[in-house]
Amino acid sequence: MLTIDSLTELDHDEWEGLTRSFHAHWAGRPGRPATEVDDDGYERTWQRLVNGEQVRGICARLDGKMVGIAHYLFHDSVWGAGRCYLAELFVDPQARRRGIATAMIERVAKDGDEHGAPRLYWNTEIDADARALYDKLAVYKGYIVYNYSWPATTAVT
Repeated sequence: MLTIDSLTELDHDEWEGLTRSFHAHWAGRPGRPATEVDDDGYERTWQRLVNGEQVRGICARLDGKMVGIAHYLFHDSVWGAGRCYLAELFVDPQARRRGIATAMIERVAKDGDEHGAPRLYWNTEIDADARALYDKLAVYKGYIVYNYSWPATTAVT
């Protein structure tokens, strides 16, 4: 049976394991720097998730085992209702193609709507396997995302 719940203090160890798997999944991919998070970084993020700060987290459990995590936040919009940004979504590779990611996205969207942020959006790589799912659930608007780091460098890569 699939359940989707907000993260609680009792979820820490399973959450950290899945989050580390998420970072390992993306590390070293072409064009992406390795995602290095030290132990303090995991703990800071965990505290933000469970202390009800701006960042929120949910988990998916399949027959009692945590198999998915999602991290998201709400923010204002310049011209309209608030927005909900899905920052991270990860489902254990052994549990994929069972509707877990869809259920998690729908749960995040519902939470956003209930908190005055009815527009949910997220980013993904152009060649991500997950796009087949995303194209069923949402509309690709053709935007390109730029990431700017401060201080700016003049080197072109």
